[in-house]
Amino acid sequence: MTKQELANFIDQTLLSQEATEEQVEKFCQQAKEYGFASVCINPVFVSTAAKILSGSQTKVCTVIDFPLGAGGTESKMSQADIAITNGADELDFVIDLNLVKSKKWNELTQQLSFLTKSVQEASMFAEKDGLPRKGKVLTKLILETTLLNDDEIIQSCICAKNARFDFVKTSTGFSMKKPNGATIHAVELMRKTVGNEMGVKASGGIHSTQEALDFISAGANRIGASSGIQIVDGLN
Repeated sequence: MTKQELANFIDQTLLSQEATEEQVEKFCQQAKEYGFASVCINPVFVSTAAKILSGSQTKVCTVIDFPLGAGGTESKMSQADIAITNGADELDFVIDLNLVKSKKWNELTQQLSFLTKSVQEASMFAEKDGLPRKGKVLTKLILETTLLNDDEIIQSCICAKNARFDFVKTSTGFSMKKPNGATIHAVELMRKTVGNEMGVKASGGIHSTQEALDFISAGANRIGASSGIQIVDGLN
């Protein structure tokens, strides 16, 4: 694997509460130079990132209902609509854990279907660089796997697949339970459940080149990491 091929797996991530616009501008410029798959930044910085990354291969990703996922369907839809209007290409939604822990799988699937339909409709009317948007806005569902047992991971993946999400993602990285990031077991289970029809994003606690390669081998085709530059530069 080349450094550019590895960079294409990475959502270079900056979700710090203390991030400033100046830091985000520098972050996006570096991401563009490395050719990362996307930058994943807080919603307030989407328009800034969209301007800097315009015309590049690096997409703008942001998080929705982050980090708890407890805002409800209408809140998620509203946040997504605003993000798309501001130039987001990819949306990482946090799952409603209340529905998961209550085993309300039909309700969860219904909510997720509302979200994918809402994203599709919003993207049809949005503009990008002053022109009608081209290409699909990708949707990813953050499961927070460290808080779930295997059956809950499987059922959540099935709900996401039935609702036509594009990816399932392991973690926010903000859970109070340790470890709060991705595990090889969770990624393997997610990949086994969704097959090759969906993407799997491993995120949280991935800092080294070898860790990234291990998660890719386990079935991830996206890596969410704040250490993307170090990961790519560490490839021999």
